[in-house]
Amino acid sequence: MELFPPMPLGEWQDTKETLHRFAQVVGKVRLAASPRRNHWWNVPFHLTGRGITTRPMGQVDGNPIFTVDFDFVGHRLVVSTVDGASMSFPLLGQSVASFHRATMDALAALGVRVDLDVPRPYDLPDADRPFAEDTEHAAYDPVKANRYWQVLSQVSLVLDEFGSGFSGKVSPVHHFWHTFDIAYTRFSDRQIEQPPQLDPVTREAYSRELVSFGFWFGDDNFGEPAFYSYTAPEPEGLAGEPLVPPSARWVPFRGSHLAVLPYDGVRAQDDPRAAVLGFYESAYQAGAARAGWDVARLASPGGVTDPQLRVPPG
Repeated sequence: MELFPPMPLGEWQDTKETLHRFAQVVGKVRLAASPRRNHWWNVPFHLTGRGITTRPMGQVDGNPIFTVDFDFVGHRLVVSTVDGASMSFPLLGQSVASFHRATMDALAALGVRVDLDVPRPYDLPDADRPFAEDTEHAAYDPVKANRYWQVLSQVSLVLDEFGSGFSGKVSPVHHFWHTFDIAYTRFSDRQIEQPPQLDPVTREAYSRELVSFGFWFGDDNFGEPAFYSYTAPEPEGLAGEPLVPPSARWVPFRGSHLAVLPYDGVRAQDDPRAAVLGFYESAYQAGAARAGWDVARLASPGGVTDPQLRVPPG
C-alpha cells in the first residue's frame, strides 16, 4: 500500500476524538495492572499485525495474565487471558460510556478485577467527565480507524530504522494513549533537577536529558498531522540549528521549541521514508550537539556497535 497515505485531520476528527477516549479507557487499565517502569514505559501501547495491544499484564496483582487488543481489521476490542479464554465486542456503534461499560464487563467475565484510579480522560477538554457518562463521543468510521493503524505501523517501522543508529539508553517505539502520538526517545546519563511543584507524570517522563522523536495526527493546537522532535531540557540556540528537508521548521511549543515536519510535506517528497529519516537525524544532531553529547561514541551505524563488525569483508 501507499507509504504515508492521506490523513487530513478534518476528515476523521470525530472518529479520532472518540478513539482517543477509547484508548484512554484501555490505557488506564494498563496503568492499573502493570508494574511501573522508568519514564512510564509500562503504560503505552505497541503495534500488532491487526491493531494495537497493551501487551500481557496481570499475575503480580492476583489477576490472570491478560491482554487487551484493539483489532482495527475486524474492528473489535478483544480481551484475552493466557489460558485461551477471550471476550470481544464491536468498536462500531459505541459511545465512550458504552465502550467503558463493555470493557469492564469483558474483564470481569474473564475473572480480571481492575479498579481505575481516575476513570476520566487525561489532559483532554472533558477531563472532569467520567468515561461512564460520556455519550457525546460516539463516532467510529472503520475506514479511518484502519487508516490510523496503518499509518502508525508505517511510522513505527521508520522509527525502528532510525533507532538502529544509537547505542545508548533508548525507549521502545510506543504509542502513548494520553497524547495519541507514537514516539521513540534517546537519553543521556545526565539527571535533570526539576522544580518540586512539577506534576509526577512530567517529573518521571523528563527525569533524564533526552532527545525525542515521533509523529502525531494533529489536534486543536496543531491542526495537521506531523513528524516531530524535541530536546529536553532545551539547550540554548537549538531553534537556530538547520533542519532537513526544507519543509521542516522549528515552532514554539510550551515555552520551548519543536522541530516539525508536516505530514503532507513528506508525502510530496520523491522518497518520503528518506525524508523522515533525514529529518529525525537533523533534529538529533542539533539537539545532541547543543547538549554536548558524545555523538560518535553513541553511534551504532546500521545497528552495529562493534567497530570490527563495521569493517566491510574482504
